[in-house]
Amino acid sequence: PQENTSCSNWLVAEVVLKKYYLSIMYGIEFVVGLLGNITVVLAYVLHMKDWKSCNIYLFNLSLSDLAFLCTLPMLVRSYASGSWTYGVALCKSNRYILHANMYTSILFLTFISIDRYLLMKYPFREHFLQKKELAIVASAAIWILVTLEIVPILLILDPIITENSTACRDYASSGDPKSNLCYSLLLTFLGFIIPLLVMCFFYLKIAFFLKHRNQEISSTLPLEKPLTLIIMAMVIFSVLLTPYHVMRNVRIASRMDFWDETPCERAAVHAFYIITRPIAFLNSVINPVFYFLIGDNFREMLLNSVRHLFQSIKSFRR
Repeated sequence: PQENTSCSNWLVAEVVLKKYYLSIMYGIEFVVGLLGNITVVLAYVLHMKDWKSCNIYLFNLSLSDLAFLCTLPMLVRSYASGSWTYGVALCKSNRYILHANMYTSILFLTFISIDRYLLMKYPFREHFLQKKELAIVASAAIWILVTLEIVPILLILDPIITENSTACRDYASSGDPKSNLCYSLLLTFLGFIIPLLVMCFFYLKIAFFLKHRNQEISSTLPLEKPLTLIIMAMVIFSVLLTPYHVMRNVRIASRMDFWDETPCERAAVHAFYIITRPIAFLNSVINPVFYFLIGDNFREMLLNSVRHLFQSIKSFRR
């Protein structure tokens, strides 16, 4: 009886998390993230005059976040109501944008880590990797590469169509679990683990560079801020995305034949996987903080725009 009660609890948790947790979390991410990313995009478009490589990566990152955030109202409504009413095409395009945002964000943040290291080593931007033209080519290559990486997801997704609605299942709950697990593990390695290692490598090089410079030069410039930013970026990146990738693969594995006799364990795995999904996409809400902290001249540009806005309001009232 106790085991049956525990099993029922997991099955109920699975339903409750999908209906309330996902809709509330995605709703919060939409409101907060939209405000931050629209501010960033408008600031770049209207006020950025001297575009550098870092600004190009950050701008592409904000466009990726903005595209993802615009899909959230459909997800919120579908999870809250328990049905998808937008058809198969929007179901697949929604999942495409969701995964495209995740993996382009990872790569853009990786290139930003490389750019930050080069800026410290070559402050006058004489290295060819710091050129604007190369940043534009690299950004286009990132979009193409990620699209090629996640095309199989569009083929794996299998929405359940009924007379009244369509059940738009998430990627880990779709397709043949055996082949899906092989692809998911490959995507985890290529799309997440390798960029994470590259990002950590360059952020560690930045940390060692700053420490070495501090020992050689008696500088009055505080190094705690860039070091804190490096640590924060690495921790946030790892904490938000690692649980999702682990639980996604476990969720797919739980759908395979050897799990058939343990539906309670499968429900528990699914519940934990649901919890990690909105957490992974919190990066779209947090990313504007990085624009403010590390964008070349972005902080000054944004503060000047705010001051100009308040001055205009005061002048209008007079």
